[in-house]
Amino acid sequence: MRKIEKVLLVVNLHKPDAQRLSTEIISYLEGRGIAVEFLGLDGRTVPPKIGKVDLAISLGGDGTVLFSARMLQEQGIPILAVNLGTFGFITEVSVDEWQEAFEKFCCGETILSRRLMFRVTVTRDGKTVFLGHGLNDAVVNSTGISKVVTFELQLNDTMLGTFRADGIITATPTGSTAYSLAAGGPIVDSEMEALIVTPICPFTLSNRPLVVSGDDVIKIHIMEHQRTQINLTIDGQVSMPLEERDMITIEKSRSRALLALSNKRNFYEVVRSKLQWSGVTHA
Repeated sequence: MRKIEKVLLVVNLHKPDAQRLSTEIISYLEGRGIAVEFLGLDGRTVPPKIGKVDLAISLGGDGTVLFSARMLQEQGIPILAVNLGTFGFITEVSVDEWQEAFEKFCCGETILSRRLMFRVTVTRDGKTVFLGHGLNDAVVNSTGISKVVTFELQLNDTMLGTFRADGIITATPTGSTAYSLAAGGPIVDSEMEALIVTPICPFTLSNRPLVVSGDDVIKIHIMEHQRTQINLTIDGQVSMPLEERDMITIEKSRSRALLALSNKRNFYEVVRSKLQWSGVTHA
């Protein structure tokens, strides 16, 4: 049995039925003597400080889970992700299943998936100007009219070369089914210890996606004489403008995202459903 005394309820207020389901969950939890801390998301990207809680329930989509994971990454708080729309790649629990999923979690019948997260450091003129964490991906890309960015890519102590592309994505296995997949990257089992490096529309077609060890350190050096503005984005939610000669270092975080998995469906069943792998042609 898991002892639950306080639950953090993270809700995407833009989702239909968010308020109704929030009221239902709060009433259920308080009826069992469980305190509830409510956090409504209405466009904020900077996670607030959260006190001691035993479980977070995320109501929304994958974006709500990503926000929750960054907010809770230092505290080791499990996240039960409930999807308020169609199934996401991360949110496996449907609206009708939340109570059953919660009770199974309390009874210790739920598997906790320990998802790899990453840490991003931006160094400028020898000083750290940005430090952030993410669960899905870190994207360096152009924001101006001219899309091509020139950068050097380094893996540990090995220089992999100079790349010209619309940008580059560094994704975790959890994020392999997001932007990286759309850019031609591979699908990687969400439980693996790996990082995926995917160039975005590379100028040279031989620049292909790489799957590297989760213990590897990836460095992206922004070259001089760029013809476009360049930006760093984490999980599609946190953004920072970059400058020429900036060094972006991406490595495995010491923290993990703890996701309570549904026993109704597994990762590959979700992938099969989302990507419509039915064996027939879809128009």
